[in-house]
Amino acid sequence: MARGLGKGLDAFFPEIEEKESDNIEEVELKKCRPNPYQPRKVFEADAIEELKESIIQHGILQPLIVRKSIRGYEIVVGERRFRAAKEANLEVIPVVVKDLTDEQMMELALLENIQREDLSPIEEATAYDRLINELGTTQDELAKRLGKSRSHIANLVRLLSLPEDIIAQISHGELSMGHGRALLGLKDKQKIKPVAKRITTEKLNVRQVEALINELNNQPVKQKKKKEIKDVFIVERENHLKDFFGTNVKINKGKRKGKIEIEFFSDDDLNRILDKMD
Repeated sequence: MARGLGKGLDAFFPEIEEKESDNIEEVELKKCRPNPYQPRKVFEADAIEELKESIIQHGILQPLIVRKSIRGYEIVVGERRFRAAKEANLEVIPVVVKDLTDEQMMELALLENIQREDLSPIEEATAYDRLINELGTTQDELAKRLGKSRSHIANLVRLLSLPEDIIAQISHGELSMGHGRALLGLKDKQKIKPVAKRITTEKLNVRQVEALINELNNQPVKQKKKKEIKDVFIVERENHLKDFFGTNVKINKGKRKGKIEIEFFSDDDLNRILDKMD
């Protein structure tokens, strides 16, 4: 079953929805070209072939939406139909001509892209992120216009804050969206990659990962020992003794007492040091 993203392009642009008053024209296929702002570069050959066979049998049932340009027509909606029509060797195709700006063309290209049937969580998240950042749309507006919950959009966009190699794993289906959301809950972000490796190696499901992360988050945090800054006078004396004995010397000074440690590596070395002390 096809997976859509909600209400469709007319939720953003009701002016592109076909109306009875729209005039359907037939234009030469060779005068049409793809949307210059189309972010989608790869179209599945099997899907195009299936659509081609349908066009040969029944023709193009829904006209493409285009806008007039200097060199003919630019496709706004219907690039799959356009490609299938080329494969079917059609000379003319039915279109509805709309008057749209470059900005609207870019918006429509992004929206059509997020309505792909085989969209991965990362592709969907990236499309939402671009709509929010490039077009100034809020998550609330997206949720209302696309018929999605705000939390769905927010959770997807948050996946983009994961490390790049983790994002790639989600894109390739090695990790699920649920795995990605669980990884975002790790307090120590340095543990994200090791946990992701355990997920793939041990084939952990989302519930197991959530339990693991809960356990990791509740582990006591090890306090790093502060590096002691030695007194300049002590460091100077250490260096003087190192030069004198020809070996490593440490001076450890406490509140009430201290000690001097002199390293030696053999009995002969010890005797050499003792001779110097005499």
